[in-house]
Amino acid sequence: MREVVEPRAREAPSALVIVGQPVAQSLSPTLQNAALRHAGRAVVYTRCDVASTALGPAVDDLRRARTGGNVTMPHKEAMFTLAAHTTAAAERTRAVNTFWWDGDTLVGHNTDVDGVMATVAALCSGGVHGDVVVLGAGGAAAAVLVALALSPLTRDARVLVASRTRSRAERLVALAGGRTTALAHMTDVPWAQAGLVVNATPAGMRDSDDVPVPVESLPAHTAVFDLVYRREGTAWVRDAKARGLPAEDGLRMLVEQGAAAFACWFGEPPSRDVMWHALGVPRPDARAPRP
Repeated sequence: MREVVEPRAREAPSALVIVGQPVAQSLSPTLQNAALRHAGRAVVYTRCDVASTALGPAVDDLRRARTGGNVTMPHKEAMFTLAAHTTAAAERTRAVNTFWWDGDTLVGHNTDVDGVMATVAALCSGGVHGDVVVLGAGGAAAAVLVALALSPLTRDARVLVASRTRSRAERLVALAGGRTTALAHMTDVPWAQAGLVVNATPAGMRDSDDVPVPVESLPAHTAVFDLVYRREGTAWVRDAKARGLPAEDGLRMLVEQGAAAFACWFGEPPSRDVMWHALGVPRPDARAPRP
């Protein structure tokens, strides 16, 4: 039976990786290695590109090397099933983005929830005026729904989940609870009532991708949050800002979830200033609460 544990490693990892496919574009090694050097820790954070069919053997290799780290698409839900011990956040999202070892036991946690809450607090400090629309139904969307249910800014808002698969959307709704309505198609969304739109799909990872939803469809007060991140901002976020909408990509979420993971591994917070400096972009305002 899976044991629910506190989000704190008993023994610091000897090495760290980001596990996913693809991971070449991940900025996690950049910010984490800067934080590790600043903290004086002789630990190196690398990338581990793993196909879904090879995840099990890859995790066995990480166990033998006592390597912890982070998990990204498409392995967050699969990593949850592999973890023998999980935290409450991982149990609620059924997804793992942060892991470490307790002896030979894999421990899974989810710090994406921290990152989402921090970004929503920055974007919607005065509250959300309208519906919250979440695009996607994977592990990232699960963290979004849990964060929305926990945040005082959104916990009473109606949350609409737009996914290509209704059954996946309904599963997410059951996990998150709250005032959530599952939707099957983008055409079902009443965009005129949207107060916050969150993209939790891979759309936008390349500028050649279509934007998740044209910003012209959104009211003038709608906030836009794209979990996809790029140093120069995603095309969707750039479009939203050009229209005057409050908008952020996933960089703040990246830093905040990474900072929360660092604290789990080592029992102390990293320097967020160092992390932002390593990314080579200005640190945004500090209105968001720090986990």
